[in-house]
Amino acid sequence: MTIDPHKTALIVIDPQVSFCDPGGSMDRQGRDLAPLQLAVTQCVLVADRARAAGATIIWTRMVFAPGYTDGGELTNRIRPNLVKIGALERGSGDEELSMLVSPAPEDVIIDKPRFSALINTGLEQVLKDRGINTVIVGGVTTSMCVESTVRDIGQRDYQTFVLTDACADFDTKVHEASLAAMQFGFAKELSVDDALTLLKG
Repeated sequence: MTIDPHKTALIVIDPQVSFCDPGGSMDRQGRDLAPLQLAVTQCVLVADRARAAGATIIWTRMVFAPGYTDGGELTNRIRPNLVKIGALERGSGDEELSMLVSPAPEDVIIDKPRFSALINTGLEQVLKDRGINTVIVGGVTTSMCVESTVRDIGQRDYQTFVLTDACADFDTKVHEASLAAMQFGFAKELSVDDALTLLKG
């Protein structure tokens, strides 16, 4: 299997303070951040190799407007606890990229108000403008924003890969079920080692 790095985008989903850093909203809830931190660290390894090979690197952030005015049904009915804990609100610091990542100036940062990185964002236009035909996805969390994005990307006829050992969730069983669903109908599995080999350029 070969890919053209210049027609490839790596999308790292939501490596944010909320999910990865001490003091973030998930940490304040007592959640174990270690699996998510490891996944993001793995994504950074792939990003460094991909960037050097000429691929497009895209980092996403889940961000809500102050007061959650753009949250709609998601924050009003589906996940109201996000509002209660003050998660991912613009200006709070919780929405910022984690201390684990350092995007390069040429990288793209996409803010999104929903789980999928293709809803109400400019991501699809970025992919079209750059002639991307292959998308590699990793990040957090597997069952929510990673899977939502992979499903939407995979149905738009991009060659889509999910980095199986560079995404994570707070529940191992949920993580594994999500990977199985993505691999069944939306993406091919790709390990970090295989991604590094593919992206040697």
